[in-house]
Amino acid sequence: MWIVSLVRRRLLQLVLLHTAWKVGSGQLHYSVPEESQHGTFVGRIAQDLGLEVSELVPRLFRMESQGHGEYFRVNVQNGILFVNSRIDREELCAKSPLCSVHLEVIIDKPLKVFHVEVEIADINDNAPVFSVSEQKLVIAESRLPHSPFPLESASDADIGTNALLAYKISPSDYFKLNIVTNEDHSKSAGLELKKPLDREDISVHHLLLTATDGGKPELTGTIQLVINVLDVNDNAPLFNQSVYRIRLPENAANGTLVITLNATDMDEGIFKEIAYYFSNLVSDKVKRIFQISKSTGEIKVTGPLDYEDVNLWEIQVVAEDKGNPPLAGHCKVVIEILDINDNAPELSLKSLSVPVLEDSLPGTMVALISVSDRDSGANGQVSCSIWPSGLPFKLISNFKNYYSLVLEKPLDREQVAEYVLVVMVRDEGTPSLSASSSLVVPVGDVNDNAPTFAQHTYTVFVKENNPPGAHIFTVSALDPDMAENGLISYWLDEKLWPLSSYISVQSESGKLYALQPLDYEETKLLEFQVSAKDAGLPSLYGNVTVQVFVVDENDNAPVVSAPAKDAPILLVVPVAAGHMVGKVRALDADSGYNAWLRYELHEGSSGPWRVGLYSGEISTTHAVDEAEIIGSSKTLLVLVKDHGKPVLSATATLSVSLVSNAQAVQADAHLPRAGGSPKPLVESVNVYLIIAICSVSSLFLLVVIVYVALRCQCQAKEAMMYGPGTATLVCASEVGSWSYSNRHSHILGGVAGEAGAKSDLMVFSPNVPVFAVNGEVGNAAELVPNSSGEVSHMRPLISVRLTYL
Repeated sequence: MWIVSLVRRRLLQLVLLHTAWKVGSGQLHYSVPEESQHGTFVGRIAQDLGLEVSELVPRLFRMESQGHGEYFRVNVQNGILFVNSRIDREELCAKSPLCSVHLEVIIDKPLKVFHVEVEIADINDNAPVFSVSEQKLVIAESRLPHSPFPLESASDADIGTNALLAYKISPSDYFKLNIVTNEDHSKSAGLELKKPLDREDISVHHLLLTATDGGKPELTGTIQLVINVLDVNDNAPLFNQSVYRIRLPENAANGTLVITLNATDMDEGIFKEIAYYFSNLVSDKVKRIFQISKSTGEIKVTGPLDYEDVNLWEIQVVAEDKGNPPLAGHCKVVIEILDINDNAPELSLKSLSVPVLEDSLPGTMVALISVSDRDSGANGQVSCSIWPSGLPFKLISNFKNYYSLVLEKPLDREQVAEYVLVVMVRDEGTPSLSASSSLVVPVGDVNDNAPTFAQHTYTVFVKENNPPGAHIFTVSALDPDMAENGLISYWLDEKLWPLSSYISVQSESGKLYALQPLDYEETKLLEFQVSAKDAGLPSLYGNVTVQVFVVDENDNAPVVSAPAKDAPILLVVPVAAGHMVGKVRALDADSGYNAWLRYELHEGSSGPWRVGLYSGEISTTHAVDEAEIIGSSKTLLVLVKDHGKPVLSATATLSVSLVSNAQAVQADAHLPRAGGSPKPLVESVNVYLIIAICSVSSLFLLVVIVYVALRCQCQAKEAMMYGPGTATLVCASEVGSWSYSNRHSHILGGVAGEAGAKSDLMVFSPNVPVFAVNGEVGNAAELVPNSSGEVSHMRPLISVRLTYL
């Protein structure tokens, strides 16, 4: 009952003991007595760590024990640390003065690690124990008083006061107890002879040796001492030292000599011969590691030494002579094991938070690494580093033997998607030992890249009259992000102009389709924007401008303009060669070569006529006089052809009537004059001719200026943008000509202007003047008459057609 009462008092004291933080170490310290029952309260760990009980489960509260069983557990409902299973301090820590269980408390969101140390307090639950129940001693009767006789010491598995032993012996007239205090403050018992023995009086002495510990309550152990008194060999072997101290490195090989013991015996003869033995008190483990030579007293290493296992060995050695009975001497050999650097450091990954998002801020914790080394001193001091250098990570030492791998620089998954690093740990021993572990840190993608197109603007040329639904182009954007962040869809921006009737785009592939046939004469340019959007959250966008130029085809035949009132041409003869009779005018709705017209006389037309190949002017090939058929009418058939492929054409029919000069005067006499007098026809024709020449000259000057300006632009090969009222320059000619067309263009995706008037200005300046006469092409020149009607010089023919619709 008194034992139970003591335990209860100790428990009450421990419960009332308040836990505190160790200064600078960041550890929580508790204490609990050994042999505590399951459920015994240890401490309010959640409260002491500053945690709310309600957040233990959401933050994944967990506790791990370093190298021990699950002696403790935490109730996550109330945050109390309690004893989970029976704890035997002697089994856990043996004779170590400090016995504690180290716990790691880990919580996530955010990651934190706490260290908890629970000290296991010793209770007096082990009584002193002797290795045998009976110890036999042989003492010669010749031994002198005060002779010492070592006795077996008791052992107590407890520590401290609970293991502080006191000895007593049953009363005896011949013997008394001699207590020796050792260097570790433990006590050893021995017998001391009070007076000489008399074998004839008492041959055997029976004594009871009792060992009592210092616990409350006290526990005891006993051993029977049987002392045989002999009347022979009264000198025992003696060692020159009672204790021998040896220092031995832990890497000592088998067969290494530890020490050579030497004992002496004052007897003579056979009683002087000595044999050496390990005492019966030596454990079997000692006998596996060390061996003593019976004859020489040499102690050698026969098993592996390990400083981390046992760093101090105490061996009781007996030197026994060959007397009958034999006498023995005793000594102690203390072997101190020296630590060497024979344990490489160890790495342990406690926590790993991957993948690391590429937008993570510097300082983000990636992993928690624990390092350890079983060696001591400098051999157990370790440093940690990562390889290769230059990575966007660094190691931070949080507390003893713990390192945090944190982000040091911003990440970019599009440049590096995964990092493979090696964590290396090295101790400070000589030679230094190291260990390493590979760590893969993938980088998580975020939607930080918008879709981009290879060009800012795409230019597409599509022939008019395309079939509906024709595939005209494919736009493609790139997004270096992955998965949904890199999944791109396309659509047309119809905010500024409805495109649904012209163009469509396939959202997945970016293919552009023309929904209806395009007509160059109506629409020359479709300009719009295609947008690309990824599937990230939030989505990112990219835009590109697409210009679809409609290419003209020769799908419009020339159209001849009818003369006013279809009046016939009246020609007064005689006329000189090269005299202009009339002019054919035609238009072509196409553009460029497809609208470049040439004029030819039909093969069936006869007479002194020719037509300007590009001007359409009808003139005489030679002088016509009255000898020609007067009063007759001539029908001329003029073919108008374009330069397209295939060639399209139209015909113009002209009627020319030849009259004499007298007939012309008579006809003119019938016309009213200003002032009431008739005006000659020749004078009227001359006035018209002068006006025509002045007009043509002015127009020629204007054409030359425009030609020079446009020729410079053509040589620079600068494309002019389409828009309302803007122009397209076509620099192409079979015979050195050029064409300037100013037409209305539809621009989609911009501000649409109103349709302007169509105006074509075509100037032909052939390197070699060409005319088509009766369908044959030859060199020609315009004959310019002087005031007397004679031809004074020739000039290259320049034909200008300016038509407005």
